[in-house]
Amino acid sequence: MLVLMLVVATTFRFCPLVKAQPLCRIRTFRTGKVFPVEEKIQGDRLYFSSGKTHLIKHPCKKTLALYLGRQIFLTKDNFESSLIPFSIPTSMQVGTPEVTSAHFAGSVLLLVVNQKVYVYDYEANFWTASAGIQHPVSHVSGDNCCYGGNSFCMDISNSVFAYLHGDRISQANIYFSTSRGYRFQKYTQERRAELVGTFGGIFSFHSLSQVGLLLVDEQMAMFSYSDHPLNRSFGLPFGYDRTLDILIAPGQRGILIFWSEKNLLVSRNSGQLVESVRVREGQRILYNSIVKANITIHSVAANENELAVLTRENNLYYGSLGIQSSSLIKFADQNIWSQDAVLMFTDVGMLEILTPLPDMLFPAFDFQKCLLNIQALLVDPQLQAGICKVELLQGEFENKMYTIDMNSQLELTALMIPRPGTLPVPLVSKPGPLGAGNQAENRGLHFAFSLLVPQNISLKQQHHWGRANPNFTSSIKRPTISTITLDIANKEISCVDLKPLTALISVGCDLEKKIVIQNELSACYQGVLDPVALQDNYSYVIERGAYDPNFQGQQAKEDLKVYYPYEKLGCPLLAYYDIPWKPVVELWREGKFQEVVEAEYVLLEVNGLFTYTYSLTAGMAGCSAQPQNWTTITEMAGDTASFSWDRENYVSCHDPDYHEPLRWPDVPYQILGGPTENKIVFDQRNGIYIFFISIVDPSYSYCHLETTFSVYVYGAFPLSIFPPEVTIFLLTVATLLFVWLAYMVPQLLHNEQGLEVNGFWVRLYQRCRKSCAHLWGRG
Repeated sequence: MLVLMLVVATTFRFCPLVKAQPLCRIRTFRTGKVFPVEEKIQGDRLYFSSGKTHLIKHPCKKTLALYLGRQIFLTKDNFESSLIPFSIPTSMQVGTPEVTSAHFAGSVLLLVVNQKVYVYDYEANFWTASAGIQHPVSHVSGDNCCYGGNSFCMDISNSVFAYLHGDRISQANIYFSTSRGYRFQKYTQERRAELVGTFGGIFSFHSLSQVGLLLVDEQMAMFSYSDHPLNRSFGLPFGYDRTLDILIAPGQRGILIFWSEKNLLVSRNSGQLVESVRVREGQRILYNSIVKANITIHSVAANENELAVLTRENNLYYGSLGIQSSSLIKFADQNIWSQDAVLMFTDVGMLEILTPLPDMLFPAFDFQKCLLNIQALLVDPQLQAGICKVELLQGEFENKMYTIDMNSQLELTALMIPRPGTLPVPLVSKPGPLGAGNQAENRGLHFAFSLLVPQNISLKQQHHWGRANPNFTSSIKRPTISTITLDIANKEISCVDLKPLTALISVGCDLEKKIVIQNELSACYQGVLDPVALQDNYSYVIERGAYDPNFQGQQAKEDLKVYYPYEKLGCPLLAYYDIPWKPVVELWREGKFQEVVEAEYVLLEVNGLFTYTYSLTAGMAGCSAQPQNWTTITEMAGDTASFSWDRENYVSCHDPDYHEPLRWPDVPYQILGGPTENKIVFDQRNGIYIFFISIVDPSYSYCHLETTFSVYVYGAFPLSIFPPEVTIFLLTVATLLFVWLAYMVPQLLHNEQGLEVNGFWVRLYQRCRKSCAHLWGRG
């Protein structure tokens, strides 16, 4: 799922080559060598197996980088000081210390050494071997999210793949870690056994909510995706005549850079479409691809918006990463290349050519930096780069992270000031030409933008705006992220310092939301319960015939004494036992009331009371399939999760895709809210009920909206000692006996036997009368 990428793209107006002006100013960093003390490398010195040089920068910690070449160097200050070659402790027993891949995962560095993964905590200077990998691997891949304090962002940085490049895709052993590489487990994906070709890599495309597998077959490659709807097709194929290194541009914008010595390709939509990078001179296209330029690429560098290439022919190429077709401009030939040289962006428009230099007296290497200010180079009149048409582009959302929950809308503001006499044209675009997957689903947006006046950018999921076909979306239950970028269409190459405005959008739970049960007429307010007594360690007894500690509706063997948690629940709300009832659920955000929740939810008495049922059955609720209930949910979750019914495992019995047959239409329907008028019906019992409530509607919020509340049920008469049937029988017999006696007694008094009985009672009465008179006389 994606929310919205607003990018107003970049075209390049490239100009004639620089002829005389030096490209850069050279400096050499040689620090930390004050005393001529012999330093020794501790452990096994690592080396990079590839003939090319690579530089991996931590996208969040800008001064942290790893140089990969004949020597490997780890710096924490952007190579501003001399460094000893990087080594791994001998205790790790790596064997051949050959590095084939490296990746920064949050606060650790992952290295594939001799086909095994090792974790180096550069803050604690601690090494450990990854656990869970049972087969040889050659590469690790992942991404980093630089917005702290967000759990979804942390999950991105913690997620890592490990794999062996070149295996048959159907047989490849792929491992996945959610712990920054400390522990891996086998990764499985549906239909992978059906795929044909060799394995070129696996990547998490977070802005698509997809995992992409690169398939290579007969000098062509394409991406296969993990989830609906992209798993029904492949990305468009592209040429793959030799192994390509893949660089993921930082910022979660879905930009991939594929490169080898003879080729350079870019994808701006997570591999759905991969295009060649063209070479320009001014407005004229010299070559439609790097292949035709007949150059040998030595090093590639990229940041969020820029791309640079260093070639063995002493050429430097520069361009921007935008939504439109990518192009490079070639600067003049100068002596800037060496075998160990590598490119590195230090800031927007600031580029360095870095070369490690050995020292004859010290084991630590110095570093030569060739510093290039791209903006200053483009000012040269020989380039005829033109004047940037925009003076100001700003927005308060730049480099921030926002959250859009379901049914929520986000308003962002941007301001553009054009240069007088010009009229830059904004462009609204979705990130991929195929417009597939979560990316299209979440990128429903309204965009209002005008000159000089700040305007709002409104973002909301298309799924809730009614603008997306349901078959065009992935699972709405799963949170995701997306990136919004604001740029200017046809932006001049001279607009180097006018960088695009980018923000990260988390399509997920808004942690400021919570649910509250309305309690306007509580039992304390009506005088039924005393709040002072409730606060004084109040307890009550649940009789053994009314509850089940296992929540299965079976009577317990002994009574249960419950202490009422007043600090948590307050005074119970009030409900009359003989009237069907359901709570009024309110949604609150940041301490403010938002709305009454009409979504589907479920209740469960936390102490196991089962002296209540529901007003509707499955048949009366109009279910087309057998509805879920607490028994089936608990059995599915196991003994450790009694209160586990939530938005992620709920399936509506009204869902046409839910094919569980309706075998028992007379069972109670245990879902409240939503399209039905279902309510709770209490048994003839007074007392306190403590309910757990969970919103289960998957389309209401990404949050697990849950809480606990109490209700006091009153008005029920005490239950009879005898069963109702026995009581009715005895009353009937007594009534009939009374009627019979009323008829028979007068009849009997007129016969001989009746007169004798009557005389007996008369004599008994007279004797009692005399005895009583005698006693009264004595008194």
